[in-house]
Amino acid sequence: MVNRGAIDVLQTFQRSCPLRISQTRRVKRKAKPMEAGFQNRWRVAAKCGFALLLFQCCGCAHLAVVRTKPAQLPRTVVAEGPLESAKRYLATAEHEQPSAALGHDLLAAKISYGMLERQPKDESARSIYNFAVARVVQDVDRTDIEPWRHPVTVVTDEGRYTLVSPKPVDADHDPSRYDLFPTDTLKIGGKFFETYSTVSGLGAPIAVIGRTENPHFRQQYKLRRIYAPITAIVRFSGRKASLEFIDPLSAERITLNKQVFPLAADFDAPTALLVARERPERLGLSRVMNPEAYADTAMLTRLQQFDPARTPVIFVHGLQETGASWAPMIDSLRHDPSIRKHYQFWFFSYPSGYPYPYAAALFRHDLDGIERAFPNHKRIVLIGHSMGGMICRLMITDAGDKIWRDFFATPPARTPLASDTRKLLEEALIFNHRPDIQRVIFISTPHRGSELASNWIGRIGAALVRTPQRFMSIYASTKPLLIADPAARPLNRMPNSVDTLEPNDRFVEAVNKLPITPGIPYHSIMGDRGRGDTPNSSDGVVPYWSSHLQGAQSELIVNSDHGAQYNPEAIREVERILKLNSSHSAVSSKVEVRRGALRRSASE
Repeated sequence: MVNRGAIDVLQTFQRSCPLRISQTRRVKRKAKPMEAGFQNRWRVAAKCGFALLLFQCCGCAHLAVVRTKPAQLPRTVVAEGPLESAKRYLATAEHEQPSAALGHDLLAAKISYGMLERQPKDESARSIYNFAVARVVQDVDRTDIEPWRHPVTVVTDEGRYTLVSPKPVDADHDPSRYDLFPTDTLKIGGKFFETYSTVSGLGAPIAVIGRTENPHFRQQYKLRRIYAPITAIVRFSGRKASLEFIDPLSAERITLNKQVFPLAADFDAPTALLVARERPERLGLSRVMNPEAYADTAMLTRLQQFDPARTPVIFVHGLQETGASWAPMIDSLRHDPSIRKHYQFWFFSYPSGYPYPYAAALFRHDLDGIERAFPNHKRIVLIGHSMGGMICRLMITDAGDKIWRDFFATPPARTPLASDTRKLLEEALIFNHRPDIQRVIFISTPHRGSELASNWIGRIGAALVRTPQRFMSIYASTKPLLIADPAARPLNRMPNSVDTLEPNDRFVEAVNKLPITPGIPYHSIMGDRGRGDTPNSSDGVVPYWSSHLQGAQSELIVNSDHGAQYNPEAIREVERILKLNSSHSAVSSKVEVRRGALRRSASE
């Protein structure tokens, strides 16, 4: 049985299943047969032991589970008068083919639409309308009719109706490119969706999934396949019915019959479908063990249509994680109307076996890319968890060539390196703060490293990371030029991500000699596992002495292990900081810290 301490240790390396470990080859010399046999047995034993510990600690719980179910009207619906007829039409449609069902579902929508015109606060009329519109969308999807291309005649018990829909503004908004799932037909569950909530209002929430992958997803900073929320409504004018699809991330309210209603929305369902179908968490450990094989997965991705009026929030995950790690926080934040109004969400994902200075260089490259693609974007808020926080820290630090000079005895131009080697090292070691960053939130971030990276678990983990071929040649050419560092662990290879998390790693030490650029506010959130022993606390992976930063505008300690990004109190704190940021009222000052409460400026 693995104890709780081991579980806390291993959270750094594995949070989900299935597990896949890549083979490692680092033969520097020809080994004797007995020695080679011992080395091979040790590697196999290490991998098996590491995998066994991970399976014992982490289990194989699915992050998201999505099943279909029959749609049902809410039990609270009171169908009297005209609404009773609408309910009968809906019941009849359940047993018909989609083309015939469309007529009855459309009539149910028309009747409840008329009731809302007379009594806009009638909850039963709204429920029946939403339900009927969802069925209309299903009927349209199943019959493959396309009212956005040409009007469609629908035969009903009350005569013929013409169904139309606005022409798509571009290919991305063409409904025929997507599968449409009314979310009242989905049962959502899994580790990330133990609680499931929607935004109540008018309209039928729909989860849309792209039928094909976007070949230009990387250039456009999009998901390979679109998963998005929309809300459908049907307007009536005489015998003309107009089916409309509205982006709930762009509109909060809808006008119908000269009445203003809040727009219904379901932000959880598309995320759950994405996680359940794509299973991005499966890449987590594989990208640690063999980062070179997954080099093409390093990219910055936006989760919604770009809006120059909204501040980009970019989430950066940590070791062994993927962008899916942020799903619970993003879904929770999206349920706040003020957050939806002021922010747009992105995430940066990367093979976390890379040494984090190199991952930071990749991040800077993508940030430069969105400067070119979206030159009118607002300044960015970064949110980083664990090693992702260390990457974010480099975005608000002026290093110049100081770190380079800590590594080499000569400036870059005079260091005898091949041009491609020099270019890569300059991108990783020479940098200044980015003026496009306006605020940073650090969550469970080991700014001064973690001793767990130095112990036997960390050493096994580091040994299992396959060094990219390019890094092998760089290490061979730079090793004779490096200034000796007696405090650092001696390695016969280029450091990987686990190595660069050690407290005595020379890069970690060099960064901590540099101040964060003045004028960029930053905040800290960390866990203490409920022990209340700060400043001697730890989240089981990162101790307080490593995650604490002097000068932070606020610091919150929550009852959490290393996965503080899932903690409800931590999510509420991120929400508070984002609202503070949108009001531009943050001012730094020194205040006192206490467990379960904020250390924040007096002006807040």
